[in-house]
Amino acid sequence: MAETLPDVVKRASGWSIALAILMILAGIIAIAAPAIAGVVIVYVVAWTAIFDGGFQIVYAFRAHSGGRMILELILGLLYIAAGMYILMHPTRGLLALTLVIACFLLIYGVFALVLAFQMRPISGWGWVLFDAIVTILLGVLIWAHWPSNSEWVIGTLVGISFIVSGVSRLMLSMAVRRVTTKVA
Repeated sequence: MAETLPDVVKRASGWSIALAILMILAGIIAIAAPAIAGVVIVYVVAWTAIFDGGFQIVYAFRAHSGGRMILELILGLLYIAAGMYILMHPTRGLLALTLVIACFLLIYGVFALVLAFQMRPISGWGWVLFDAIVTILLGVLIWAHWPSNSEWVIGTLVGISFIVSGVSRLMLSMAVRRVTTKVA
């Protein structure tokens, strides 16, 4: 039996609502323990770099030869070295990550702003605009007070961003669900 479009949309929006709730909960946890959240994020980034470096090296041997293989190997080794350095110096990693997060939030906010205006006539577009504005403000706040804020900023501001993004996703998903129910 084939699923109808409203069933597919309803299931997808249900998953989106579940993700939104998880984002909100993760944001609350990060705000409640910002220093711990910051360190956890630094370790996640470090291990991600190490694993990515390992995969990059495997990819170099499997997919390339000659000069490209050497470049891929060097890139993989750089990822591993960066990850190891961050694991050995988490405070410095937190400082660097704070600055990276500021850049990320600014870039994400700009893209979300563009997306909001592209969605403008669609129900729920205002929530995406709200998300964009808050995310840009968070990026500016981090950048303006760096490095003195690095101990608490990752957990607190990323937690706020998760909450706002989660609420935005939740409201948009519920709007999609309402429209789908009316159409069906």
